[in-house]
Amino acid sequence: MLKRSFDLIASLILLVLVWPMLLICALAVCLTSPGGALFRQSRVGLGGQPFTMYKFRSMRADAPQMGPHFTAAGDPRITRVGRFLRRTSLDELPQLLNVVRGDMSLVGPRPNVMRQREEYTAEEWDSRNCVRPGITGLAQATLRSAATAEQRTALDLAYAEPRDEVRRLAGDVRIILRTLSIMISGKGGN
Repeated sequence: MLKRSFDLIASLILLVLVWPMLLICALAVCLTSPGGALFRQSRVGLGGQPFTMYKFRSMRADAPQMGPHFTAAGDPRITRVGRFLRRTSLDELPQLLNVVRGDMSLVGPRPNVMRQREEYTAEEWDSRNCVRPGITGLAQATLRSAATAEQRTALDLAYAEPRDEVRRLAGDVRIILRTLSIMISGKGGN
C-alpha cells in the first residue's frame, strides 16, 4: 500500500511538472517522421497479466515490416529524434500514465513481452512477476543499456525478492535518484 501510494502521488506530480515536455516530445516525433507519437505494446505485468505499455515512438513507423530485432547502437529503424529520446530516456515518460493506471510502478523489473517467458525458469518468471514492473529498475540504474540479458535478469530477480515496504521504498528512492542522474548525463542509452 505504501509503495502504490508513493507511485500514484509521485507520478501525478511528475505528470503535472513534465506535461510541457510531453507535448514537445509528441510534436517532435510527429513532425519528424510519419505516424503517431505513441508506441503501444502488450507487456507482462503484476501476476503475469498483460497490459498495454506506452512510450514515445522512437522508430520509423515501418519498423515492424523491417523485421524483429533487438535494438542496438546504430539501428537504422531508430529515428533521429528517437535516438535523442532514448539517450535521455524521455521516450519512457508516457509510462507515467501506466503508473497512474496501476499497470506499472516507478521502480521494478522492466516489463517483458510474453515471448521472453522462455528465457526464465517457472520459478524465476513467477518471482519477477510478483511485483509491478517499473519505468526504471536496478539494471537501468546501475548498468543502463550495457547490461547483458543475464545481468538484467539477475538484477530484476534481486529487486523482486521479498522485503518490507519501508526498505523497498527507500531502495526505490535511491534507484530513482540514480536514474535521474543517468538521464541528465545521457550516458548509456541507445
